[in-house]
Order: sequence, then C-alpha cells, then structure tokens
Amino acid sequence: MKMIPKLLLSAALVASGFPARSDEAPVKTEALKITQGTNGETFLTLEVTTQKRLGLESANPLPLQWQPEIKAFGRALDPAPLLDLLADLGRAQITCDTAQQEWERAKQLKQDQNISQRAFQDSEAAYRQSLATLKTARIKIENGWGKRIAQMADKKNIPTGGSEKPGMDLDQLAGGGGLIRIDLPAGERISGSPVARLVPLALREQPIPVSFFDVLPVMDAQMQQQGLLFINDDLNTGDRLIPGEAVTAFVKSSAAPVSGVVIPASAVLRHEGKGWVFVQTGETSFSRREIPLDRPVTGGFFSAEVAATSRIVVTGAQTLLSAELSDGGFNSGQRD
Repeated sequence: MKMIPKLLLSAALVASGFPARSDEAPVKTEALKITQGTNGETFLTLEVTTQKRLGLESANPLPLQWQPEIKAFGRALDPAPLLDLLADLGRAQITCDTAQQEWERAKQLKQDQNISQRAFQDSEAAYRQSLATLKTARIKIENGWGKRIAQMADKKNIPTGGSEKPGMDLDQLAGGGGLIRIDLPAGERISGSPVARLVPLALREQPIPVSFFDVLPVMDAQMQQQGLLFINDDLNTGDRLIPGEAVTAFVKSSAAPVSGVVIPASAVLRHEGKGWVFVQTGETSFSRREIPLDRPVTGGFFSAEVAATSRIVVTGAQTLLSAELSDGGFNSGQRD
C-alpha cells in the first residue's frame, strides 16, 4: 500500500469531519476575507466559529470627558545662571545694608553738627546708589526666573535683625536642578495654576512627577512664547532630570472638555509608529482604525474617534493585525 501524502491526509480528515492536527495552520485561509472600503479602510470578515476558536473578545469602551491639552516643549534648567544672580543680589544686599548704616550714622552726626554737608551728601548718594543696584539685581531675577523665586530671594536676603519666613530652601532649589521651563506655542496663553504631564525624550514608562511653580513674567520677544516653570516633585528618584535635558509637555488647557471613550491598553496596537484599534462593524466584520497615543488616561488611551456604542476588540487584536498583514495567512505581522 502506497503512503498517502501528509497534505492529502489532512485534507481528507477535514472533509470527513475530523479535526486537523494542532501543528497545522491554526486558521483556514478561506475563513478570512479582506476587502477594501471606498475610503481606503480595510475590512476583515471572519467566521463566528473562527472568532471563538481564536478567543476574540469585543466590548464597548467606557465614555469619558477629556480636558484638551496643549503640546509644548521645554528643558530642565541649569541652575548656574540663577546662582550667579543670587550671588549678585547677596553682594548688593550687603553693600546696601552697609551704606544704609553709614547714612543713618551721617544723619545723626549732622544733627550734632559733626559732619560736613559734602560728607553727608556723599553718604546719602552711596546709599541710594547701592539701593538702586539692589533693585536692579532683583529685577533681573524676577524677569528671568519669575516672581516666586524673586520673593524667595527677598526672604533669604533680609537685613541683620530680621527673621526669615518659612518656605522652600532657595539654595536647594537652585542647586538641585529641579526647575523645568516649558515654552507654550506662539499664541497660547495659560493663567492660574496649570496641570501638565512632562515626558523626557529618554524612554520612560511614566511621565515624571511635577508641580506647577510659576509663570515667567517676560515673554520671548522673537518667538512670542509664554514660559512656565514646573518643579520636580521628588529629586531623590530616577525621575530627576539632567540640566539641559529636553522634555515634551502636555499642559491642560482652559478649552471645553471633549467627549470620547477610553480605549483599553489591551486593545491598542502599535504599527508603523501609529496606534490602532479593531472595531467590530458587524457579526463577522472588523475594521482597523487609527487612534492617537498622546492622550494617556487611567487604563488606556482617550479617543474621540471611536463612539461609546462601538464594539472594539479587547482580546485577540494582534491576531487580526497579523492576519491582515499576511493577507489572511495568520503567520506574520509584528507589534512595534
């Protein structure tokens, strides 16, 4: 008796109702049909029995109101220029304090007629000049680094006999590299205390923890960009940035919330640098749709491109992508 070829044997088993061996192709090519829509979208038609065998599961996404964000760019600030300005302010404060004491002494001597008019005028001029230098040093800090840091510098440079109010340690702030500057796109303006997600260019699983610090009072005259300062909430972790390190910021805007849905992370596919999700358009039909990946929310990603009444594939989406890319063969495709 001649040996029956393996392929003919498998075909005979299928025709006779016996299941094929597990090491054969997991899905029959004829069980999947791929068609193109009028707008260029791809539709996959898959038998219900095959869907069950592949373990495909679909579900309605949860509705969500999402606050729009403004995408901006920035960097961790080098504290060295701030330290130089603080040193200038400190020296100006000392000079001013000394000049003020000399002038007070000169006023007392004038009352006793123990000082010439010329010496008295020189003492007053020295004090007023040192006071102007002190104000100039403070203005430089305020214009370049914001009012909050300037106010902190005021508390630090209190004349002898004063008491410094409790607050953030300015030396730690200036030396820790925790300040991050974000420049909004031209034409955008933020007021109040904005909330933002900051993502470094280096690969990170989560945005770094930051809090709003201050709005810079001076706008870039050439670029017309408003500057915001954020501070790293925890400088003792691996989230601490290196001065000069670039970040991408997503700042919550004051625009009206947008209605959409939460796409579960298990349903999201990454292919060709984009995000995709399979939507079940019928009992046996599926369509792949692009979704943005720059709106992460708890449990997945926000999308306004998918309706809450849509059924999205939450289990087995990668199998559908593999089938589509291999023209129905279920034997290739990758998730990047």
